[in-house]
Amino acid sequence: MTAAKRNVPESIEATLKMLEEHDYVAGRALATVLFLSLRMGRPLFLEGEAGVGKTEIAKVLANALDRPLIRLQCYEGLDVSSAVYEWNYPAQMLEIRLAEATGEADRDRIETNIFDKRHLIRRPVLQALQGEPGRAPVFLIDELDRTDEAFEAFLLEILSDFQVTIPELGTIKAAEPPIVIITTNRTREIHDALKRRCLYHWVDYPEADAELEIIRRKVPGAAEVLTAEIVAYVQKLRQMELFKNPGVAETIDWATALTELDRLALDPQTVSDTLGTLLKYQDDIARIEGSAGRQILDEVKAELARAS
Repeated sequence: MTAAKRNVPESIEATLKMLEEHDYVAGRALATVLFLSLRMGRPLFLEGEAGVGKTEIAKVLANALDRPLIRLQCYEGLDVSSAVYEWNYPAQMLEIRLAEATGEADRDRIETNIFDKRHLIRRPVLQALQGEPGRAPVFLIDELDRTDEAFEAFLLEILSDFQVTIPELGTIKAAEPPIVIITTNRTREIHDALKRRCLYHWVDYPEADAELEIIRRKVPGAAEVLTAEIVAYVQKLRQMELFKNPGVAETIDWATALTELDRLALDPQTVSDTLGTLLKYQDDIARIEGSAGRQILDEVKAELARAS
């Protein structure tokens, strides 16, 4: 077995078990593509709405495989110096001043000292490529859709050959490729050239049973009735035309908040008072605060009563 595959699950079932042991509730489709990504050494491209658990997959994977997690948080205007490397200019200037003070006249020697690796500031991409042998990191490229197409094109060399070129030092290639997880919230389309280098999975909102299990694992102190009502309420909210549907992260936050308030079940006043933990836009909150919210709560309680 190669170092890259050490500790990697041997089957889809083992992958499901690994995720479950780290409190990540996943379906077989996700476990399958994750297993194949690990076995084939291919980047995994995860697409889906914000808050459905894409980033959490990388965190769980790093913990489960005992690998460092290196995260590149993408944003508009992200460039090479912020993502890959930059030179420590103050240290380089000090090197020049010392050369002048000692009368050093050999320009080649001065240049070599200036662009020595001691003065190289390694950003996430370079850190991911220079991982410890036998423990290549999990490299999370988070919210790639926030960057521009120029940076996306730059990543092609990284994902194809796991190497990067630094003009002053040459090409640096990973001795052992990192495990790459790319996430996007689909605010724009990612070019096919990048997607072709990856395995793909759409991470959707969970079904009610799966979300119920998530809350039980993440907020174990929540009352059983409260947990059931929270999940049913959120599931109904996602069927409405809201500006931003609540993700799993918001469901967990709401359950945590209500547990901190010692609530054992939902009531109209509690729902109204705590909507800010679940919904993040005023128009959505205003719509649910009134009769629509009370109607949803009545439907939730009636449906759960019939099911019990």
